[in-house]
Amino acid sequence: MATLKIKKGDTIKVIAGKDNGKEGKVLSVDAKKHKVLVEGVNMITKHTKPSAANQNGGIIQKEAPIDISNVMYVHKGKATRVGFKFENDKKVRFAKSTGEVID
Repeated sequence: MATLKIKKGDTIKVIAGKDNGKEGKVLSVDAKKHKVLVEGVNMITKHTKPSAANQNGGIIQKEAPIDISNVMYVHKGKATRVGFKFENDKKVRFAKSTGEVID
């Protein structure tokens, strides 16, 4: 299985779907299902029963996972593709538009 190019904490831009053009921070990555959870993107309404954590229950808004193929990494305000290269015997991610190392 290939290494995923998006990680938790990255800023991304949605490039396809109903939230096309929105930007947000990655909250979690599911590598097996190739999905990401992005802050403020792909919001759904969920009906919840009253519980110990939520006394009233009711309708809540929450993020739903979005496919990783529908998002792009944002580097210096622009969406860019991500690649891998070796620097000093260490594998690092880099932005393909500028060639700069991300992490």
